Amino acid sequence: MSDHRNVPELMDENDVVDLLVRQHVMIRDLFDEVEDAPAGNRRAEAFQRLVRMLAVHETAEEEVVHPYARLKIEGGDEVVDERLAEEREAKQMLSDLERLGTDHPDFSGHLQVLRAAVLAHAHAEERHEFPRFRTQTSEAERRALAAGVKAAEALAPTHPHPGTESAVRNLLLGTPLALVDRTRDVIRQAMGGRGD
Repeated sequence: MSDHRNVPELMDENDVVDLLVRQHVMIRDLFDEVEDAPAGNRRAEAFQRLVRMLAVHETAEEEVVHPYARLKIEGGDEVVDERLAEEREAKQMLSDLERLGTDHPDFSGHLQVLRAAVLAHAHAEERHEFPRFRTQTSEAERRALAAGVKAAEALAPTHPHPGTESAVRNLLLGTPLALVDRTRDVIRQAMGGRGD
């Protein structure tokens, strides 16, 4: 089992499509880690890694990848609108699940629903959006987008914020939300994972 808190291997990925696909694999692994973890602190810690990964991944897609897809790929508006609707739904489920908590008796069932939605979303990106990116963008564009995704992830909120799916909203609200999220993360860690 790998530790996804630090992912230096992704810093070497220079093509945005390859970067996002590798992150999808990591997300699948994190779902497995949460499901396999025993109840208590280990499951809560694994779930927080999943929450963080999903939050920063989706924010970066919304800020960097989707706006570019709208401009560059054929049918980009339709493809992006479908992905944003999926992301909004998944953020809401993730937010609800985070409030529910890993010790709640319904956690596992809700996690399975979230997992199905997130993996369907990743599959749709890999099937509909990413192949068009490969054929309708240059290697230089994909390298620049990978750098943009990495920068956006470094500043992204670490918890879901449904309703911020557009690039403009992410850019306006993302930094303040990220500061609040990251401060809460430090406080939770200092308190041993308890409370807000």
